[in-house]
Amino acid sequence: MTKTSNAVIIGVNDNVAVALEAIKAGETVINVTVKAPIPAGHKIAIKPIAKGENIIKYDNPIGRATAVINPGEHVHTHNVKTNLSGILEYSYNPTTPQQSSTPKPQATFQGYLRKNGQVGIRNEIWIINTVGCVNKIAEQIVKKAESRHKGRVDGIYTFVHPYGCSQLGADHAYTQAILKNLANHPNAAGVLVLGLGCENNHIEEFKQVLGTWDDSRMKFLNTQDVSDDITAGLSIIDELVTYAETFKREPVPVSKLVIGLKCGGSDGFSGITANPLVGRLSDKVIEHGGACLLTEVPEMFGAETLLMNRSINETVFAKSVNLINDFKEYFMRHNQEIYENPSPGNKEGGITTLEDKSLGCTQKGGLSPVVDVLNYGETVTRPGLVLLQGPGNDIVAVTNLTAAGAHIVLFTTGRGTPLGGPVPTVKISSNTALALNKPHWIDFDAGVLLNEGAPDMETLTANFFDYILGLASGEILAKNEENDYREISIFKDGVTL
Repeated sequence: MTKTSNAVIIGVNDNVAVALEAIKAGETVINVTVKAPIPAGHKIAIKPIAKGENIIKYDNPIGRATAVINPGEHVHTHNVKTNLSGILEYSYNPTTPQQSSTPKPQATFQGYLRKNGQVGIRNEIWIINTVGCVNKIAEQIVKKAESRHKGRVDGIYTFVHPYGCSQLGADHAYTQAILKNLANHPNAAGVLVLGLGCENNHIEEFKQVLGTWDDSRMKFLNTQDVSDDITAGLSIIDELVTYAETFKREPVPVSKLVIGLKCGGSDGFSGITANPLVGRLSDKVIEHGGACLLTEVPEMFGAETLLMNRSINETVFAKSVNLINDFKEYFMRHNQEIYENPSPGNKEGGITTLEDKSLGCTQKGGLSPVVDVLNYGETVTRPGLVLLQGPGNDIVAVTNLTAAGAHIVLFTTGRGTPLGGPVPTVKISSNTALALNKPHWIDFDAGVLLNEGAPDMETLTANFFDYILGLASGEILAKNEENDYREISIFKDGVTL
């Protein structure tokens, strides 16, 4: 990476630079004179680019020029078009050796060791609603229970949703899978499964989905079966809080940690600061034996071969090919353009094409081998970098990562968002201006990498790793926890009755 006071060239073969600040016409950038004003985060041609020639950023094509572009000109949606189209065929060309079996020195954090061997980083009580009809009852129980048990556990929460009835086929199965995985999440020391009684996903059916459970940890209540549902619910919460108090924090290795990787509201700096920082953190967690989950499949399009060829074997490679092509077919079933991305906010922030977005987005996965590919609703079963099927929609993706087993979601952003899921949802800003403007949203500023006198990437990664261990140990709360921003959304792709 070559950096000057007002711009940066990311790859050695790039023919564009990224403006670090708003640049006026006539100013000099990387030895070229800017022809027109360039917003911060946007691209400037640093070499002559012919019509039809590839625009190179991150040492990879991000699209092709639709007109001649001269040095110093703005390179964006008005003169660039994606190179992507349709479903592709892929061949396995491994680029990463098998992971070393040599054990790494183990960092630890203070976690809660559960009876089934899982580890939680919070000691909370969760109410899981089988159907949206009981959402308000759950909220009333939580409000009263929080007042009654304040300080005895890390919190009592419910996550409202509109589903659990009137769904067919895959949608019904998706709802049950996500609710099952939330009910089994180790951050919840105790769980009340709250039902209505007449829904498709009624408690007796949901028990079949759960399979087995610990009676001391998980309780059930059909609200149609009792005269006073609030009192009945509070009585169960009383029992669960007493049970949760049997757990105390103790040292556990980072190998027990699962990290979810997410971005939203990205800008032209996301692929330069925040996403590479998260990638380094991801590699560090994996070196210590932990697992990291990378989702947002539409934001892999255009960079997918970089992930596919890091597959540890041909079986995982084949699963990664299916992951990509199945999601493209989902677009096609709905007669939608596969590459209708990035969003308006992304474009305003300087991201031009889906390749531009994806090459930045996938950096969150670092350089570790891809060890597995999960379907939507499945949970992580092995350490390493795992790809997770699912869309890029922020709250759907955060819910998906949580349900797959993530203790923490690392959420990079260039434009900012307050969103939070059931687990700590850490916002990492790509630029310092955002961190200063939204200190109540942003947990960690990666934008300092571009500031004068900034720490280098290695130092900032070490600082970020220490932050994550503090967060996992309960010494720090994420901003979504401080603000009580916790919600879920479940993927839907079918008929509602």
